[in-house]
Amino acid sequence: MASGVPRPQIDTSKAHSARVYDYLLGGKDNYQVDQELGEWLPEAVAHTARQNRAFMHRAVAWAAGLGIDQFLDVGTGIPTEPNLHQIAQGVNPAARVVYVDNDPIVLTHAQALLVSSPEGRTEYLDADVRAPGTILRRAAELLDLSRPVCLSLVAVLHFILDEEDPRGIVRSFTDALAPGSCLLLSHASMETHRAPDGAGTRDRYRSDIPYQLRTRAEIERFFEGLDLVEPGVVTAAEWFKDTPAPDPGSLPVFLYAGAARVP
Repeated sequence: MASGVPRPQIDTSKAHSARVYDYLLGGKDNYQVDQELGEWLPEAVAHTARQNRAFMHRAVAWAAGLGIDQFLDVGTGIPTEPNLHQIAQGVNPAARVVYVDNDPIVLTHAQALLVSSPEGRTEYLDADVRAPGTILRRAAELLDLSRPVCLSLVAVLHFILDEEDPRGIVRSFTDALAPGSCLLLSHASMETHRAPDGAGTRDRYRSDIPYQLRTRAEIERFFEGLDLVEPGVVTAAEWFKDTPAPDPGSLPVFLYAGAARVP
C-alpha cells in the first residue's frame, strides 16, 4: 500500500474466511483463532481447499490458452503462490489482472498481488462482490471490457446468502462482458459427500463465518445464459481441460466447479 495510507484494522478475536483458507493451504497469514477452527474442521475440508486452488490454476491456464489476456478475480483472498496472475502471465506475459476483495486481511497483502511480469499489469481494488457495477467501472480503468475477459468467482459465492441475490450478482457481471469472455466459478456443497459430522461442521462454521451451501443444481443456475464447457459442473478435483486428469486423492471434495463462455 502507498505510504501514509493507514493499515486496516483486523479483528483477531474471531475466525476469518480468508485466514482460515490460508491456514488450510499451509500459509502463515493467520491467527490462533483461525488455526483453531482449521484444526477443528475435518481433513477433507483442507483437501477441498487444495483441490479448489488446483482447479483455479488449471482453469486460468485454460482460459489464457484460449487467447484471453484480461482477468478479473473477484474474492481474491490472501495471496498464496502461485497466484492467478502468475498462472495467466506464465501463459501470456502481457496478461492484465485485476484483483478484487474487501477484506482488511487481504488489503494488507495487496502489494504481493501487484508484482506483475514486465509486459503485463496487475491492480488491486478494495471492493465488495455485492457491488458488481462499482467493480466493473473501476476495473475498466485497466481492462478493456469491449474485449474478452476471464471472470473468476472462485470459492466466493457461498459467502453470499440467497437474500443477497447471488445469481443477480453473477448476471450483472456476465451481462457486462464481451462475447468470448469466460466465467470460472467454484462453490462449496455438502451434496458431493455427506460426512457423518457434516451438520456439526455447518453449525460451527456458520457461527463464525456466515455462508450458504448449495446443491449442484443450484450452482448450475449460475451459468444460465452462458455456454457451459465440458465437463460441466463437477467436483473441483474432476474439472480439467486439455491436460492429464488430476489426482482427486482419497478424501471427499466438498466443492463443485465449472467454466462457461459468454456467447
